[in-house]
Amino acid sequence: MNGPNYYNTPQLLPSSTPSPTPYTRWVPSSTHPSHQTKTSLYKNPSAFSPYSLRYDTYKHKGTTSRLLTQPPMALSARNSLLPNKCLLIPQTQNPLYANSSTLAVRSTVKHISAVHAADSSNYKNPILSESKSLKPTPPAASSAETATVDTKAPSKKWALDSWKSKKALQLPEYPNVEELESVLKTLDDFPPIVFAGEARSLEERLGEAALGNAFLLQGGDCAESFKEFNANNIRDTFRILLQMGAVLTFGGQMPVIKVGRMAGQFAKPRSDGFEEKNGVKLPSYRGDNINGDAFDEKSRIPDPQRMIRAYCQSAATLNLLRAFATGGYAAMQRVTQWNLDFTESSEQGDRYRELGHRVDEALGFMQAAGLTMDHPVMKTTDFWTSHECLLLPYEQSLTRLDSTSGQYYDCSAHFLWVGERTRQLDGAHVEFLRGIANPLGIKVSDKMDPNELVKLIEIFNPENKPGRITIITRMGAENMRVKLPHLIRAVRRAGQIVTWVSDPMHGNTIKAPCGLKTRPFDAIRAEVRAFFDVHEQEGSHPGGVHLEMTGQNVTECIGGSQTVTFDDLSSRYHTHCDPRLNASQSLELAFIIAERLRKRRLASGIRL
Repeated sequence: MNGPNYYNTPQLLPSSTPSPTPYTRWVPSSTHPSHQTKTSLYKNPSAFSPYSLRYDTYKHKGTTSRLLTQPPMALSARNSLLPNKCLLIPQTQNPLYANSSTLAVRSTVKHISAVHAADSSNYKNPILSESKSLKPTPPAASSAETATVDTKAPSKKWALDSWKSKKALQLPEYPNVEELESVLKTLDDFPPIVFAGEARSLEERLGEAALGNAFLLQGGDCAESFKEFNANNIRDTFRILLQMGAVLTFGGQMPVIKVGRMAGQFAKPRSDGFEEKNGVKLPSYRGDNINGDAFDEKSRIPDPQRMIRAYCQSAATLNLLRAFATGGYAAMQRVTQWNLDFTESSEQGDRYRELGHRVDEALGFMQAAGLTMDHPVMKTTDFWTSHECLLLPYEQSLTRLDSTSGQYYDCSAHFLWVGERTRQLDGAHVEFLRGIANPLGIKVSDKMDPNELVKLIEIFNPENKPGRITIITRMGAENMRVKLPHLIRAVRRAGQIVTWVSDPMHGNTIKAPCGLKTRPFDAIRAEVRAFFDVHEQEGSHPGGVHLEMTGQNVTECIGGSQTVTFDDLSSRYHTHCDPRLNASQSLELAFIIAERLRKRRLASGIRL
């Protein structure tokens, strides 16, 4: 074994925290991939809480060991780092490095042992440099295993950078390769933003949703921006997700899995690589972590330094979300206080206030009956982050080898999804994602062939593990009724376990008379209803919704009970990419979904 495990609190930025004394003295060969690990949290079950008592059960060849661990102090990211041997890979078919010639690549794995439900490891991802020959650097002394990739013939073996041998779409071309290498090397050494154990916990919850025992609520910005980054915006989006979660939990009488499109949702795929205005043609805006949205030549040049800023903003955002989730803000006793100021006088605000009073009465009854309100479930909430896996160099640089499971986790987010434009079976994004152990999403439109979907699921989840795969459908209401049944039947015939989720946003985008993109609330509602209708017809489980939304009082989607019109769009149209539901529209949609969940529960014979 590599030595004792240490407790690692969620460090979000580089830290000079001194090394702690070891608390856990013995772990049986935890880095061996054949070992099985079962983890239980006591005292505080929150996935984010660094103050939980934890029991780890290790199982290998019939021998089971149970280990109690608890937090002593923070561990600096530079401790317990083991260099790996070198790796040589020529880069081909990758537009990211279009200006580089022959490239020598070196990869080093750094292990970080940690007990916080996630043992991570820093590695040195391939940093590219100009070279006249493909010659590996001499290997450093190491006990770590050597990673190898066959670059001459097709191979099913996965490596951290095997995606570079595949065709990569939607990646920018950076003009300064040396600066890009420097940035990626810096990111290699940064601590992980999330932890592997948190991602495993989310996968378990999603497995419950696949079986109809939980419901996924995934929402947030279309694309996060540097300009709108502030604590109030983060709080408001988190708060509306809490409200929606309360509504869905009350209506469905089942756990609601809250996942934000936050703390990393910057990059956006584009249907056209260029944008033209008034006869001027410039590269498209691809997200604040790549280039700027201002329509001028300098802003549209891909800048690798933006990845550093995106990392720092993601880390700070998640730091605040952790505080909100575990620091008392999300306590059920505060359910009536989550109402946003501008929704209080609305119809949805009134409905939510009434629900809040009913929750308060239930809590009062529980307390009078002698049930404690100090249980962590009543004081905290689990909250995870997600984004589209698009900018592969950034994702690779934040991928770590988990010493508990022996698997790689992309530690930029708990959950990642592959988009409609990058889900090619032989593409770079699929190649990268198939090798990481995070729960994965697949965006699916009406263009998806059922057989291709089955093959893609098989690539991502050959062991058919519940919670590993979430299918996010985005089709429009009419296409949903026609196409979705065939996808459900194909997946069922293949015996594959997936979580079915509706994205009612992307299939309903139109252009308003003023030229702005918008989405009619009626069309969004119709697609959600079609989603539930199809699953009721097919006998499958509607596992969740995936929404582009905000806690701000924006006017980007038309309709809803507050009746946003085409004329209202320009008054508060703040999105950097696609239109989002505002808080009132989001809450209205939550009540509609909750009613469908309630009817489904009653129809199945489940009673309160």
